[in-house]
Amino acid sequence: MKNQDQFPGFASEIDAPIAYIERLRDYHAGLGYAAPYRWAHYAEVPFQPLSKPLSACRVALVTTAAPFRAELGNQGPGAPYNAGAKFYSVYSCDSAGDHDLRISHLAYDRTHTTAEDPKTWFPLAQLRRCAAAGRIGAVAPRFHGAPTNRSQRVTIERDCPELVARCREDRAEAAILVAN
Repeated sequence: MKNQDQFPGFASEIDAPIAYIERLRDYHAGLGYAAPYRWAHYAEVPFQPLSKPLSACRVALVTTAAPFRAELGNQGPGAPYNAGAKFYSVYSCDSAGDHDLRISHLAYDRTHTTAEDPKTWFPLAQLRRCAAAGRIGAVAPRFHGAPTNRSQRVTIERDCPELVARCREDRAEAAILVAN
């Protein structure tokens, strides 16, 4: 049999994705948690196919980015982890405007990522361009913030129902979750 590396299109062995699950487990262990981080993993999920084309759907954006608050310290691109900038309740803002959101409260790979381009982790402007171009029917009137307080129970029992209720209030037919 031919060597796998000789097949057209095969990437080299070192061209592999970042092992983020293991890195996050190591990060949590480094914070002193006794039990390893347990990822939410379900055999069935409550997603469903769209009932009409995306070009006819109102789309909501859900983000884990936090509104910038100067009094909470460094939150700029490449800032060290800043737990003080976390938020603990769902929030909503007008999708028609531009907003200053940051991700310093999240555990992302600061070695390989600068976070200098907010469009990579908060694509609201691109979503508006997609609506203008007819790729989606419309942008929902509000975008929503999903807290990242690391409690699956709170996320499932409180935050997710609140997010769904807000998306329904906005008559969104699809939602894009940009988890940072």
